Amino acid sequence: MSDTVLNVKDLQVQFTTDGQIVKAVDGISFEVKRGQTLGIVGESGSGKSVTSLAVMGLVPPPGAITGGQILFQGRQDQIEPVDLARLPTRRLEDYRGGEISMIFQEPMTSLNPVYTIGFQLVEAICLHKRLSKADAEKEAIARLQEVRLLPNNDQLHQQFNGDHREIDRHKTAFLNRYPHELSGGQMQRVMIAMAISCDPALLIADEPTTALDVTVQATILDLLRDLRDRRGMSIMFITHDLGIIAEIADYVAVMYAGKIVEAGPVWQIFSNPQHPYTKGLLTCRPQLNRRLRKLPTVADFMQVSKGPDGELVIQERARDMDQAIASEEVSPEELQQRLTDLEKKAPLLSVQNLRVGFPIRNIFGRTKRYFMAVNDVSFEVYPGETLGLVGESGCGKSTLARAILQLIKPMDGQVIFGEQDITKLEPDQLRRMRQDMQIVFQNPFSSLDARMTVGAAIMEPMRIHRKPHDRVQQRQRAAYLLERVGLTAEAINRYPHEFSGGQRQRICIARALALQPKFIICDESVSALDVSVQAQVLNLLKELQAEFDLTYIFISHDLSIVKFMSDRIIVMNRGHIEEIGSSESIYRHPQQEYTRQLISAIPVGTLDRIRERQAQRGISLG
Repeated sequence: MSDTVLNVKDLQVQFTTDGQIVKAVDGISFEVKRGQTLGIVGESGSGKSVTSLAVMGLVPPPGAITGGQILFQGRQDQIEPVDLARLPTRRLEDYRGGEISMIFQEPMTSLNPVYTIGFQLVEAICLHKRLSKADAEKEAIARLQEVRLLPNNDQLHQQFNGDHREIDRHKTAFLNRYPHELSGGQMQRVMIAMAISCDPALLIADEPTTALDVTVQATILDLLRDLRDRRGMSIMFITHDLGIIAEIADYVAVMYAGKIVEAGPVWQIFSNPQHPYTKGLLTCRPQLNRRLRKLPTVADFMQVSKGPDGELVIQERARDMDQAIASEEVSPEELQQRLTDLEKKAPLLSVQNLRVGFPIRNIFGRTKRYFMAVNDVSFEVYPGETLGLVGESGCGKSTLARAILQLIKPMDGQVIFGEQDITKLEPDQLRRMRQDMQIVFQNPFSSLDARMTVGAAIMEPMRIHRKPHDRVQQRQRAAYLLERVGLTAEAINRYPHEFSGGQRQRICIARALALQPKFIICDESVSALDVSVQAQVLNLLKELQAEFDLTYIFISHDLSIVKFMSDRIIVMNRGHIEEIGSSESIYRHPQQEYTRQLISAIPVGTLDRIRERQAQRGISLG
């Protein structure tokens, strides 16, 4: 049997729109060995997801495979590889979901909300295996145990003292749960259970951890490594984050503009990258072991232009990676002096004993008790400071942000902004106060009205608050803000769908600045962005803070990003503050076990981590 499960040769995928041909995948070639993880890394639009869809035969119209081969050899008894690119849809179904499975980025959209997870698992198993419903349910339970959603039989036996009726009831109860009753990490485990239920030779994982907290992400990566090694299964892992690639991949292909610009063993890519794009991706993620004034970006390492034939021409900017980082490093003494200077000022924001609860009602609609999302939280923010707020999903950080802005009414406590307790303000007074307090949300597309031009969106708060009064001046300020966030004044008449995710987030930042606020909450404002675009937006936020004397609360589940942005950090867990301190002390000397878990879960992408992961697989790097 061949050692190669998948052999892609000169693959080409094109999309035809408005008479124009877009080469989404432009002649790429790679192999996936049996039991190996191939990491495909690149930004949005690089062609990595289209590549995975081509392997599955799921390229959406008006796209089509226009050239190349996708040679697959999964089964033990398969004599010759089959070219998936040439198979009709009916023949592809023999492989899709069975010998080749796929898990996607957003599990909630992959699972049907009106069916139980048990029904959906059993349906997938029955589709590819000739089993009775009872046997398919047993198989579904076994797969849920394999992905660690259910305890194994020995653990269940111990938990229920050997009571088989209680054990069966526990298993059945979990099968009868609906997707909305599960967390994001649990739903992703259900998708993995579904994907492995038919013993695939190849599992394609397309950004499977991007929407998850770092601790849940680490758990999913550990699960995938375990399944790969126990089953001898091959994995094609697609992501924009090289830190994650270091955690799971054996071999790496770096994609840019539809092409593979660099490929090699994971150790080689990280220790000696050759292409400027790879160098840019490696350096643009925040460094945990040092504090930088500004993050390097991909644009620092390469310049892209179009040649006479329309092909992209990449020119390397001669820049040493280590030098690029060292030149922006901030000393511990400088950080401490900044913190000392900030704390000499009177607080701009003071939160005192804040409590926010959501009612839990019985079947008659009466409140039984309250779920305390924020429970007795107190802290201060100084003018010009960035206070980081970090914790897992559900810890209460976004609820706290909305309570500070009075988008949610707290049950108790004070929010003093300047010298006013804004929890006591009348609606008209609060509306005026909102000029000084703004928020930038996680998803820039849902934050912008698709029917409004970006100029109208930026001018809307000026029009509401009549600041400035004159329409011409409002338009001039909107144009200035667009230019200040790195766009052009001509963008003022365009619509949100005409921009990339990073550009849309810049527009949201411009709108937040429209009324010249003193205080901005950034609520997971870079979580949905590629790491290279993320670096640009983080740098922009720092530049704007210095220029406009802004004060930030910066919310994220990623401690490495929060550490780069923040002077001090609050760690939240289950509605409480676990600890608060300077960004350096929280990282280097965490006081709480919860904080230590958050730090250890960060995919650091260091050579030491790669050596450790490869050694676990018996691979010596010399």
